[in-house]
Amino acid sequence: MELENKVEKLRAALKESEHIQTELDRRVFYLKSLYDVSKDIFSSVESETILRNFLLMAMGNFGVTEGVILLTNSASKKVESMVEVGLQEDDKDSLIEGIKQLLRKGTFPSLLEKKTEFRQQEFLPSSLEFLLSFTVQADCPGILGLGPKLTDEPFDKNDQELLDTLVNNLVVALNNARSFEEIKNLNLDLEAKNVQLKKALKELKAALRKVEILESIKANLCKFVPTTITRMVEKSPTADILEATERDVTVLFLDIEGYTKITEELGAIEVNALVEKYFSVFMDAIYKNNGDVVETAGDGLMVLFLTDDEITSAVEAVRAAQIIREKACLINEDSCLDSQPLVINMGICSGRAFVGASKFESYTGSRWTYAAHGTITNVAARICGQASGGAVLVLKSTAERTKEHYSFKSLGKFSLKNLSEEVDVFELQG
Repeated sequence: MELENKVEKLRAALKESEHIQTELDRRVFYLKSLYDVSKDIFSSVESETILRNFLLMAMGNFGVTEGVILLTNSASKKVESMVEVGLQEDDKDSLIEGIKQLLRKGTFPSLLEKKTEFRQQEFLPSSLEFLLSFTVQADCPGILGLGPKLTDEPFDKNDQELLDTLVNNLVVALNNARSFEEIKNLNLDLEAKNVQLKKALKELKAALRKVEILESIKANLCKFVPTTITRMVEKSPTADILEATERDVTVLFLDIEGYTKITEELGAIEVNALVEKYFSVFMDAIYKNNGDVVETAGDGLMVLFLTDDEITSAVEAVRAAQIIREKACLINEDSCLDSQPLVINMGICSGRAFVGASKFESYTGSRWTYAAHGTITNVAARICGQASGGAVLVLKSTAERTKEHYSFKSLGKFSLKNLSEEVDVFELQG
């Protein structure tokens, strides 16, 4: 009796040992499969390669000759990727078409959750004994299908557990591949944008160089081109702004008294330096009052005052004349000057004149000039010629427009050259 008990215990111990060995073998197989599959699927960042490697490793480890794995896109309602081994061509076509129909109906993801109902779909190949659904991302469900084992053993819960783990690793690998693909696309996009940026920078540099050249040309032309023209061109570069039109304008003529005699006494070089010194000061007064020098001679200037308001133009012209007279006196009183003082006479007239560009044609080409033409310009020049001792003479039209701002003394009527009627002339006081 005691011997039988010992034998029974030995049998139980042997059975327990066999069970432990079987479980140990299963665990080793589990770990080996996990290692083999993980090594293959994580060695690539291409989705198609990952799917193929996974399917082949899974089929090899479980000893099956047929298998399929596919990914879908719920948003585009398409089969995104599919890898199969051993399926009949008809079965493969039927599977793809059946999945597409479910995607179009929007029932594919929900059927995957109802495993029993999904397995009953007619398009599924009858040779697939094991089916496992998985989701890579919310819009990317997929299925794994395996045929029967060569050992004719069914897929049990341990196989299910192992395949669940393997598929989880597959999902991680596919997500990594997608992230890599996104980064790759972003890099390509960045490279393309860098190329565009380099091109844009090159074009910008070329444009800036053109701007620099144009600004340089503008800066130099401004030395010769009246400011009025520059302002109008900048305001409306394509308009016919230079065309001569009749406008209200105030004209100021300025000249140096006894210029010819001074030149004979001092010489041309010294007189030129002296004129530059005086006229440089006068320019500030002219520009601050919106005047524009349109003609210069050795001893004089012709200045236009042209605004939308005729009174403003006249006031600015008289104000400029007053400042010029004051500045001339200050220069003359400067004790540091050894040269002969200059006497500046001015004449101002307001009225209608043709203002704009004039074109002169010759066999050598075209020549343009910008000025005011008409009776008032002639009158302004004539009354400037009548002035002496640094006087500022104005025509009645200018005096009437500026009487609220300046005082004038009537000099009576003057008979001017080439004018049929006498004109009333006034002298600026103060």
